[in-house]
Amino acid sequence: MEITLTTPAILFPAISLLMLAYTNRFLALASLIRNLHAHHEQRKHDARYRAQLQSLRKRNRLIRRMQTWGMSSFVLCVASMLCLFFGNELLGRWVFGGSLTALMVSLVTSVVEIRISLDALEIELSDLDAEAE
Repeated sequence: MEITLTTPAILFPAISLLMLAYTNRFLALASLIRNLHAHHEQRKHDARYRAQLQSLRKRNRLIRRMQTWGMSSFVLCVASMLCLFFGNELLGRWVFGGSLTALMVSLVTSVVEIRISLDALEIELSDLDAEAE
């Protein structure tokens, strides 16, 4: 299989949009943490509150990893293009493979973070269920 300079360039829009989505998730999480902090004194002895804090910490770490792997994919993609530009196709292939691997790790981490986010929403729903009874 021949790899050209345009092959890694195809990933640029995808990685850019992915990083934008990750940034939006981070901003939403930051807002949620700030809101929880504002209500900290009222709820700090509630077991569900502690569960939410645990979830937020996990999500925070995962978003950091998602962004790191996503940016690593972007950097490796550029490095692959540079290798191809300077005529080193073999190295360009390997670096592009690393870029794809980093992108895949980023996406898998994103799925894990989404699952934790959904579990946190279940905790919120249990709050509403308890109040409704």
